[in-house]
Amino acid sequence: MANTDNFTGKAYGFFYCGASKQEIEAKLPAIRKLVNTPSQLELTLIEGMDNVRGDEKLTTLAQEAKQDGINYLLQATYPNGTNRQAANEVADILNQAYQSPLYKTNAEFCGSVVYDEKGDYVFRE
Repeated sequence: MANTDNFTGKAYGFFYCGASKQEIEAKLPAIRKLVNTPSQLELTLIEGMDNVRGDEKLTTLAQEAKQDGINYLLQATYPNGTNRQAANEVADILNQAYQSPLYKTNAEFCGSVVYDEKGDYVFRE
């Protein structure tokens, strides 16, 4: 039986937001608190799809997202969590961010959450 004590879930939330990176980073602690994000979940906010580093599949997704006007990537690392669990946490954070002052009332949300499942990135439904 495989040792599952040392796995780390990863997920990526691509989204558009008109707020600055500093504004988003300032709101993240309150958003995390509102959605009860596990404290061990590590978040990294990347501005600009050209700044996304990682495997070729991820950078390709970032370039496709750029074509759709996406300007941010929220990367989540979840020690002792699965990729799907990390994706669920990212989705909760992005949903709450959309409800925050970071977005104007009735602004359309543009974004998606992806995670690796058996070597392929899948979009969280």
